Amino acid sequence: MRSADEWFEAYGESHKNPTNKLIHWICVPVIFVSLIAMLWDVRIPIKLEGELFGLAVAEWTNLGIGLLTFALCYYAVISKSLAIGMLLVAALSIWGAVCIGHISGEYGLTRFQGGLSLFVVAWIGQFIGHKIEGKKPSFLEDIQFLMIGPLWLLGFIYRRLNISY
Repeated sequence: MRSADEWFEAYGESHKNPTNKLIHWICVPVIFVSLIAMLWDVRIPIKLEGELFGLAVAEWTNLGIGLLTFALCYYAVISKSLAIGMLLVAALSIWGAVCIGHISGEYGLTRFQGGLSLFVVAWIGQFIGHKIEGKKPSFLEDIQFLMIGPLWLLGFIYRRLNISY
């Protein structure tokens, strides 16, 4: 398995243009959160009772949480320190998915429809960024790069704050 720095260097090869980087700082988090939102209402059939942060525990047994759990395990293999930071990103993503559900409902949309709308717009932004960059998106070379995008951004934050990973 590649180290975090090896992943970041490979991912960074097609992310050097400042405009493309800015687009990624906006679109990668939107894609991440909107994906969680789209998967939130796909329930995993586990019977649980009680509440967690004001939501029925059954509300937490969904594919969105499943994806976050898988992602956190994947990130822990690459870097335990970055995986800890991704716990905060995961918490913010859950909050974002819940917000997408509430806002979508106010407009007569389902959480999935709201998440899908954001997902599509953000991917259009990503492809515009890569058109500006003049290079194909990294995930066309290796599908694992879809998981590296959020970690790559967090790596920038860690380096800026002098946190080792």
